[in-house]
Amino acid sequence: MISQPLPRSAQPAPARRSPNPGWLAQILLAQRNGHSCLPLHLGLDALTHAALIQASFPDLARQYGSAPPRAEECDALRAELLELRRDEWQELRDLLLGARRGREAEEEALASIVAAACLGGGHLWHDLGLNSREQLRELLEYNFPQLASRNVNNMRWKKFFYKQLCEQDGGYVCRSPTCEDCPTYHDCFGEEL
Repeated sequence: MISQPLPRSAQPAPARRSPNPGWLAQILLAQRNGHSCLPLHLGLDALTHAALIQASFPDLARQYGSAPPRAEECDALRAELLELRRDEWQELRDLLLGARRGREAEEEALASIVAAACLGGGHLWHDLGLNSREQLRELLEYNFPQLASRNVNNMRWKKFFYKQLCEQDGGYVCRSPTCEDCPTYHDCFGEEL
């Protein structure tokens, strides 16, 4: 008996390669080159940061050792900001972790890194060192789909996260009872430049 090949629809899907290492590499390189708002350890504790670098980017660990060339210039100020706003960082991190997919080892590190970038003054995608808001959306949908799916009005991500915290427990005060009535509506939903 001659075996027939399985029709395409019955064949197992090829294993999808995780995009997380690529995003982490981009975030790390942007931080090391001074193109993000992240502190030296990206919002991770020193041991977790060292393990991430060693496991995912051993060439960088060998090339730079423990001190990347440009990252130290602004690190003291960024680390101080993170420490002053540690409770806020923790709430943002918990929000992300509560909505993680639960399939990738990098999700916990990414939650810490994204939470640290939320403390920056620019657009979240830029503060992370990503290329675009679309790339940030893909990262969030892949790693934190339950949270990302709630951003149905395409609100800017940082604003959206704080709005979620406001709705969770009222710890952060929204300026208006509804977004449509808010005088700063354009700040949350306008074009990102």
